[in-house]
Amino acid sequence: MNAATPRRRRMSRAERERQMLEVAEAVFAERGFRAASMDEIAERCGVSKPMLYEYFGSKDGLLLACVARSQAELHEVTQKAIAGATTPRDILWRGMVAYLSFVDSHSRSFTMLVDEPLSSPPETAAAIEDIRRQQSGLISGVLATFAADAPPAVVEAYTEIIIGGAERLSLWRTRRPEVPVEEAARYITDFCWSGLRPYLDEAVTGDPVTGGGEERPAPR
Repeated sequence: MNAATPRRRRMSRAERERQMLEVAEAVFAERGFRAASMDEIAERCGVSKPMLYEYFGSKDGLLLACVARSQAELHEVTQKAIAGATTPRDILWRGMVAYLSFVDSHSRSFTMLVDEPLSSPPETAAAIEDIRRQQSGLISGVLATFAADAPPAVVEAYTEIIIGGAERLSLWRTRRPEVPVEEAARYITDFCWSGLRPYLDEAVTGDPVTGGGEERPAPR
């Protein structure tokens, strides 16, 4: 007597949604938003196209759901990364390593969204800006804590410098993947540190990133 074929476990709605988003992100990255089709995404997921529309409403809605998921994941990994830091320089470096590592794992979709904004629906630009504002809130909060005497304009300006610099550095690394994440994070940390240091109390200007006299890698 043959053993009964085990029944495949049915995915929960949350599991199915996660699968759809992962597949959709891959297809958008491979094809670009305009060329990506709901038919291909549904086929790769093993579901019907009507089910995709039931979950997300439209292809625009599916892309925006992908962006929203990335926003939540980025916020979580960044917060976890800076939680163990005790000085502003270490917080900045850890946050940059987390950000650059996250972009590495989503590099093709990140490039599509940031470098080709006109190919995506108009709402995507607002969603990307929400991610920037989310990260700005984390950064400005840290700066305000460790540089309490810095004028608000200084905190705002350096927050924008860090956000913009991190984004451009991430795009640069998609063309220079041989540059390690840690090295790229050190570039932006060093750059911002020279400007921020006058506003920081001497008691919090330790340098755990370089370990005091650690030799820095030569530029590539």
